[in-house]
Amino acid sequence: MELEKAAWTGIAGTHADAYRKGFDMFLSGTDEKTTTHAYLRRVVDRLPARRTLLDIGAAQGTTTSYLAPYFERVVCVEPSEPMRRALARACPRAELVAEPVGEARVDARADLALLSHVLYYIPRAQWAATTARVMEWVAPGGVLLVLLQNPDSACMRMVRHFTGRHFDVRELVGELAALPPGLAGRTELDVLPARYHGRSLEETLTVADFLLSVPDAPSPTREAVEAYVRRHFDNEDGTYTFRHDQHVLSIERPAS
Repeated sequence: MELEKAAWTGIAGTHADAYRKGFDMFLSGTDEKTTTHAYLRRVVDRLPARRTLLDIGAAQGTTTSYLAPYFERVVCVEPSEPMRRALARACPRAELVAEPVGEARVDARADLALLSHVLYYIPRAQWAATTARVMEWVAPGGVLLVLLQNPDSACMRMVRHFTGRHFDVRELVGELAALPPGLAGRTELDVLPARYHGRSLEETLTVADFLLSVPDAPSPTREAVEAYVRRHFDNEDGTYTFRHDQHVLSIERPAS
């Protein structure tokens, strides 16, 4: 999963440091940002207006800072204090909201809103309500993009194997019709290819620990994770590779 979530999951102290280390290693070994940014640029080009960007779960601001030049105003929801510090450096003009999405007060009507890899940390029963809350912050004619890992990818098969958890944004599509009138209009589901390449076993295990840090899920032993990584991701040259394609659910708010 893409984002630093210490504040969302209650991780603190040395655990937060380990989580951040895994997050940084994951970013350094994946092509996810390159693919995602190219996709987002195409979305931006099609927007009827570019007044406000809303980034929920903005983390350290890599994507925020990429998109910010296209918008007049940038608003970010990021509960993690260390991430907000990094975000402020990456995108100084962003307006920062410190509360989680379920508690945040956002004074904005976004032309583009991102809910990127946040739903892992929200109970499944609350996905539709969370989406409805965010859609209230989207301007008529604007778009919300909900990003989540493709559950059929090698990455999420590992997560399911060790935690028993299954995350599929496609399940949300059928619930959108029950949202209040005027919030959710046309939807579209895209798949963005992504691949992680680890330069060593130790690096890949650190990334695997990060990916397996699912709230309230059992923690597997290092020996079990190592055996899984060796069996499924080993390139037999000292490096390790797995796919972690993303689903992007686009939800357009009706213009009127």
